[in-house]
Amino acid sequence: MSNSTTPAENKIMIASANPLFRKGLEKMVLGRYGEATSVRATTTTSETLDLMESWQPDLVIVDYDDKSISRAEFLRQFVAGDLPMKVMLVSLQASGAVVVYDRRTLTPAQAQDWLSTPQITPQTEALISRRSSSMKHFVFAGVLVLVLTFLVDLLLSTTRLLPVQASLQAQPIDRLFDIEIVAISFLFSLIVVFIVYSLIVFRRKPGQEEDGAYFKSSNPLEIIWTIIPLGAVIGLSYFGAITLGQTRQADPAPLEIKVVAGQWFWRFEYPEYGIVSDKMVMPVDQQAKLTLTSMDVIHSFWVPEFRVKQDLLPGENLVRELRITPTLIGEYKVRCAEMCGTSHAYMESPVIVVSQTDFDTWVQGELAAIDTDPAARGERWAKNNGCQSCHSVDGAPGVGPTWQGLFGQSVELMDGSTVVIDDAYLYTAITSPNTQVVKGSTANVMPQTYKDSLSDDQIADIIAFIKTLQ
Repeated sequence: MSNSTTPAENKIMIASANPLFRKGLEKMVLGRYGEATSVRATTTTSETLDLMESWQPDLVIVDYDDKSISRAEFLRQFVAGDLPMKVMLVSLQASGAVVVYDRRTLTPAQAQDWLSTPQITPQTEALISRRSSSMKHFVFAGVLVLVLTFLVDLLLSTTRLLPVQASLQAQPIDRLFDIEIVAISFLFSLIVVFIVYSLIVFRRKPGQEEDGAYFKSSNPLEIIWTIIPLGAVIGLSYFGAITLGQTRQADPAPLEIKVVAGQWFWRFEYPEYGIVSDKMVMPVDQQAKLTLTSMDVIHSFWVPEFRVKQDLLPGENLVRELRITPTLIGEYKVRCAEMCGTSHAYMESPVIVVSQTDFDTWVQGELAAIDTDPAARGERWAKNNGCQSCHSVDGAPGVGPTWQGLFGQSVELMDGSTVVIDDAYLYTAITSPNTQVVKGSTANVMPQTYKDSLSDDQIADIIAFIKTLQ
């Protein structure tokens, strides 16, 4: 006959109205103490106090964050009792922090021994050890962030991310870019280093099955990551405002250039010289004051090497201004940076920066090139006003009808009538393009601004040029 002893039953009560909290703790308790454990749960203060008095559990686990359980009333009842019992107040909002109350009766000798034991020292040493270890990780990761930031910034700075710097206005803009590249390098390094460092150093080791510490919130961290980005945005706004002011500094005697955009061409007028050109020629180291307007839709003047960009808006009261001081002799391109229609991608014109001597030579050549032949002048007006962006002169199809062989043709209009393309029809088609629309064509495609931008003599020259294209 063998003697067997039945292990004492552990009675554990969980007080929480949160079902996930109760189920999670119940699973953990049963896993730790095994089947010789009886677990009961309560959801209100009165139910908790009644069960604690009648059942007399060995351990009570209370949800510290649950407002339906009155902590003050529970603790008063616990202190007033006299049965041995342990109480744990668990707070998930405080990253799983636990407050333990242990009520037991001690003899005077036991009490003396308990008072002589350094209760706080092991916990304090463990806390100091954890903080020291955490600080080492932060220091090491911080050094890696700085090193990677330097390397990434060096890579981006030596890589040609921006085109050549060819204007005085580009210099402060590039300095702002330098600041932003450093910030990009730091943010990239901050994210990558902490992710990779955590994957390597804090990965789960073989045999580790327990969950990591639960962290729900950190007010200091939230304050830090709010104040630092806010300060960065304010700082960049300040530098941006200074940069904008520097790009708008005006010289007392700039070169005046009127820039006109249309679908899909650029026209450059030099009022001081009476020159109209389809390319913009500028003397180096002299500021040019550009007045910009559009004949139809919104366009955007952009020479990447100059950095600055300005939208062109239709309307006499919406003329914009842009100042550019070229600093590097060379040939560039002005592009439209605003979607403006089907041929937007091809809306380019040459921008040529030359010495003052070469600019004076170009001006004299343009003035001398004004021909006495009306057809030759008409070809020049058609080219400078973007007519050939839609109308070819060699029979190739385009947005509008080709000018080759156009004069003298008989065409049917949308109203069913027939007309012969002569001087009168061409004049009407240029100045009022929706009056007589050819059948099969679309109205409201051709700009209706040429009656204001072209003189009657210029229109006559263009008609003379069209007559020669047989």
